[in-house]
Amino acid sequence: MPKRKDQNEEDSGSEMEIIDVDFEFFDPAEIDYHAIKRLLRQLFQVDAELLHLSELTDLILSQPLLGTTIKTDGKDSDPYAFLTVLNMNVHREHPSIKALASYFLEKSQADTALHSGLQRLLSPENLQSSSHVGLILSERLVNMPTEVVPPMYKMLGDEITWANDENEPYQFEHYIVISRLYRLSKEELEAMEEEEKNAPSSKRSKLQKKQQRKAVDSFHPEDACIKKVALHTLDYDFTNRQPRDSESFGLDTAGRLMVFPSSRFQELVTDMSATFAPP
Repeated sequence: MPKRKDQNEEDSGSEMEIIDVDFEFFDPAEIDYHAIKRLLRQLFQVDAELLHLSELTDLILSQPLLGTTIKTDGKDSDPYAFLTVLNMNVHREHPSIKALASYFLEKSQADTALHSGLQRLLSPENLQSSSHVGLILSERLVNMPTEVVPPMYKMLGDEITWANDENEPYQFEHYIVISRLYRLSKEELEAMEEEEKNAPSSKRSKLQKKQQRKAVDSFHPEDACIKKVALHTLDYDFTNRQPRDSESFGLDTAGRLMVFPSSRFQELVTDMSATFAPP
């Protein structure tokens, strides 16, 4: 049975069309393996091959009572989104967690304060201590509304509380969140401004919303809420990033790493729920 249902209305373009969509919330299940792995590949982009995604997916599915998937066609269909948390201390010897810890330390070298903080959190000594670090992983298809995110975070917080009541190892002191962003070139920004300038008034308001995008922006609007509670935020280039020339198509993507204390988790959920309330 689904954890919960939610509904969404979509705008199909030039004409407003109301589409009722039932989003069903499920626990992660083995049937989700390939879909979750694809979403992880989308999250880590060109660096996915560095991070043992098969093993990481297996690890996510090994804790079916923690985390959420969202589907629209029953429990046997592919999830369109997922959210979970992994204990980096408990799984410190797992190949995917070891690879991610090394990856985070490598990327954080550009930010001295963050690098120093991650060295403390992810050092072999700390990963054997009682100061546990939770790795939050979340991704969704690009057309999924941000309004599905607050319920997933709320359910995750509830599940962590229940797990701790059963003496399960989810007593985190800090969380690391991975996200992804895109960068627009000066030429792309100018092209968007020109499109808005020349558009008929009937389309101008919609284009003006697009113009609110910055040269650097996240695929995950909820990052704005996470950044409010974060101790550190770092935008980084992918290791396997290919140089982008003026004739290239597609967005220039990058990664984002955020660290926040567990004491602000409920504050984060409250802010997300208010910021991305259903229409």
